Amino acid sequence: MDESYNNRMSLVKGAKDIAKEAKRHAAKKVSKIVNRATDEYSSQRNYSQFQNEDKDNDDMCYTQPDSNGHFPCSRTANDEDGEHYASDATEGHDDEDEIYEGEYQGVPAYTDRMPRDGQDSLGQPVSDSLRDRKELELERQADEEELAQQYELIMQECGHGRFQWQLFFVLGMALMSDGVEVFVVGFVLPSAETDMCVPNSGAGWLGSIVYLGMMVGAFFWGGLSDKVGRKQCLLIAMSVNGFFSFLSSFVQGYGMFLFCRMFSGFGIGGAVPIVFPYFAEFLAREKRGEHLSWLCMFWMIGGIYASAMAWLIIPHYGWSFSMGSAYQFHSWRVFVVVCVLPCVCAVVALTFMPESPRFLLEMGKHDEAWMVLKQIHDTNMRARGEPEKVFTVNRIKLPKHLDELVEMQSDSSNPVGKVLFRIRTELRGIWLTFMSCFNYPVKDNTIKLAFVWFTLSFGYYGLSVWFPDVIHHLQSDEYASRVKTHNNEHTEDFTFNFTLENQIHTNGVFVNDRFISMKLKSVTFIDSTFQNCYFDDVSTVGSLFKNCTFVEAFFYNTDIDDSKLVGSRVINSSFHHNKTGCQMTFDDDYSAYWVYLVNFLGTLAVLPGNIVSALLMDKIARLSMLGGSMVLSGISCFFLWFGTSESMMIFMLCLYNGLSISAWNSLDVVTAELYPTDRRGTGFGFCNAMCKLAAVLGNLIFGSLVGITKTIPILLASAVLVGGGLVGLRLPDTRGNVLM
Repeated sequence: MDESYNNRMSLVKGAKDIAKEAKRHAAKKVSKIVNRATDEYSSQRNYSQFQNEDKDNDDMCYTQPDSNGHFPCSRTANDEDGEHYASDATEGHDDEDEIYEGEYQGVPAYTDRMPRDGQDSLGQPVSDSLRDRKELELERQADEEELAQQYELIMQECGHGRFQWQLFFVLGMALMSDGVEVFVVGFVLPSAETDMCVPNSGAGWLGSIVYLGMMVGAFFWGGLSDKVGRKQCLLIAMSVNGFFSFLSSFVQGYGMFLFCRMFSGFGIGGAVPIVFPYFAEFLAREKRGEHLSWLCMFWMIGGIYASAMAWLIIPHYGWSFSMGSAYQFHSWRVFVVVCVLPCVCAVVALTFMPESPRFLLEMGKHDEAWMVLKQIHDTNMRARGEPEKVFTVNRIKLPKHLDELVEMQSDSSNPVGKVLFRIRTELRGIWLTFMSCFNYPVKDNTIKLAFVWFTLSFGYYGLSVWFPDVIHHLQSDEYASRVKTHNNEHTEDFTFNFTLENQIHTNGVFVNDRFISMKLKSVTFIDSTFQNCYFDDVSTVGSLFKNCTFVEAFFYNTDIDDSKLVGSRVINSSFHHNKTGCQMTFDDDYSAYWVYLVNFLGTLAVLPGNIVSALLMDKIARLSMLGGSMVLSGISCFFLWFGTSESMMIFMLCLYNGLSISAWNSLDVVTAELYPTDRRGTGFGFCNAMCKLAAVLGNLIFGSLVGITKTIPILLASAVLVGGGLVGLRLPDTRGNVLM
């Protein structure tokens, strides 16, 4: 019995020896084949360890075991192990002795050398086509969850310190540029349309075209950031914005100006969808909500900066120069150049920042991610006075990448074809990622977030347009109530060399009068006669001659043309050296100061809400702050019925902005935390694109109701804000979540 048992054990041991020897030589043959193929492409390399290939092939022998269960041609266990390791050391291809590529840079290996699930006995990966797709997706989901937990622990070890604050100010400049871009549109719109002689049919296109560019840019740059990286996309987007913004200050035609501002909006559209995911991926869970809320303050700073610069620059019309009559560079163009400065600062500073390590891990770039995390750790530890503290992380989990069908390009030396192929590939990738935002489990969240973004933006931007227009309408009514009317006046041989403003002259007769170096502002002549009159260096703004008669009049260096002569007759009169272009408003026009002051106060009013939301973001539920802020903003709209004066409307504007800012901050935080890393930029970009679409619709709808009725704007804004707040309360709370 014992003898048969020993024989069986000897057979088992012999079989194991055979399998071990076969495995070792098979692995060695595979390595030689791979290296031989490599040598064909790298003739300069010399693999001397493979020169004795024939000799190695003769090392294996297969014989029957003897009575003791050993093989005659095999070595003893000790000899075998010693020669095995010596041979492998010579070969340099044994798994245990293989040098990790990043080891020369001090980067630890992210995987062990044992065969894992999904690999065969030789360590070669099993094709995904041989495995169930659902099983692979479950494995990836498990890897993502493990990585999310580990990444949270790593960020806690790195700490929150100097590195995060440096990135905070760099990304803050980018977000500040977005705020400046929004306010620039409203500030330069009246001056640009007047300077470029834009007819009423083309007025208003500037505001819409910029928001449309931002809408497309948000979707494109957000999706692209999930493919090529947060930093790279943000850098390119900000560069596009800066270039076209700067160029727009010099172009003269309105069509070219619209083109430049559209691409400027396309570039800055990528700021918000990238800045918040980018910064969130450098923050630990307990710091994320608070510091993302502090980051939102830079949008407010951008609005304050734009308002202050407009206040200081645009009304100073002396800050201009001209090159003949064809090229005019007025003060509003100087304002546009100054508003590019935050974007330039952001681009320069961003070049010194690293890529998001969370994104690098998602792309399988373990070494690069590890080095960025070590940089964060070392920077923060040096700032704390603990430079000797060592970064202890030596292995980071990487999620499994599923095989995808990739369209291969045929060999072509045409660079244009390669570029077009790359663009088509990236756009297809963006679209596929976008469609994945409507798959389980993020489908419901995407729909709810898009609705909340749309309603909040529709109410905010709609009322932001409606408030200034209502104030301007009230000012116009007050201005019109102070108009001076002159009827049946008769002047002869008189010299007018002063400014006429806000007057109506009816049935007047002017004989041998001289109008020299004067300005006509909001002056209308109706059924009046000008006989033998002399007009020299006359500028008009908002002034008309209706049904008037000019007999033997002489016009020199004036801007009086057919557009100002409505239904008038010109008899034996001559025009010489007429002024070209449209005339800007006058130095004594204080309405511009009033508009800038209103926007400045409205933007400054969000400061208390910013501070409160930042301090409470990690202490109370984000959704409570989001829903409560939107509902309170909707309720505050009902007080607009009491806004019968300019001061009351300004107060209501400040109240509304102060209440709504908490909703914006909460929505930014929740959106960044709800999406997984591979879809975070795409989902954020789609939601922000819905925001810009709502801004366009809000501008059109609310702008058309100014001066007609208060009821519809108030009820509409209240309904959408309250509805959006209630839907926001149905979103999942993300305060305790790690970044998936």
